[in-house]
Amino acid sequence: MTTLIKLEIVRSLRNKKFMFFSVIYPPVLYLIIAGGADSKPIPGMTLDMPLYFMVSMAAFGAMTAVLIGNSEAIAKEREKGWVRQLRLTALPGRGYVAAKMGAAATVSLPSIVLVMLVAATVKGVRLEPWQWIAILVATWLGSFVFAALGVAIGYLASGDAVRPIAMMIYFVLAFLGGLWMPLTILPQWVQNIAEWLPTHAYAALGTAIEGGHAPDAKDLAILAGYLLVFAGGAGWLYRKDTRTA
Repeated sequence: MTTLIKLEIVRSLRNKKFMFFSVIYPPVLYLIIAGGADSKPIPGMTLDMPLYFMVSMAAFGAMTAVLIGNSEAIAKEREKGWVRQLRLTALPGRGYVAAKMGAAATVSLPSIVLVMLVAATVKGVRLEPWQWIAILVATWLGSFVFAALGVAIGYLASGDAVRPIAMMIYFVLAFLGGLWMPLTILPQWVQNIAEWLPTHAYAALGTAIEGGHAPDAKDLAILAGYLLVFAGGAGWLYRKDTRTA
């Protein structure tokens, strides 16, 4: 499984399209959104725009890497017969799913780090050392939830259909989860939905740390629940794909 993880990481890093959209695009988007923003608190929040969007764009970049890239890669591998070849090895199904999740989450690190560096150097974001480390770790660990979802989507549809499905889920979760704009300026019904979405809980990990306190237990529970559902779904779809191959 370790060998497969290394192979997946190398393949992802060699993909220029993947590197642009998952590593370069999020910090550029951060500068576009927060570039001209001042340090006034966002209405209904204690955080200002540079702080809020540092966390949301780091989460957005990580989600791009593990969700879009993972689902498309798996769908293409299924079409080319690569997954069928792997089944001939001693690698168990759970090992394949775990390897895909681990590799995807690993390549999300550059995007998270780059957004944080841009926020610190360009926008002058200042936090305590422990906060920088905690945000990095929390954002990285939270990306495993969406890595599992990416694996599930990759087995849910064919190569031609997987991209629009993944993109639709990706954009809906990003918008309703508050990654593109603070939820406090959106209608109440959106806020009510967002409270139970993994993207909102994901970004809330970082915003809580920025505020100087630990993430809320509800957000941690929501992410843990989605991780179990997505990983279980990915495993079930993998086994189903095996039986119908």
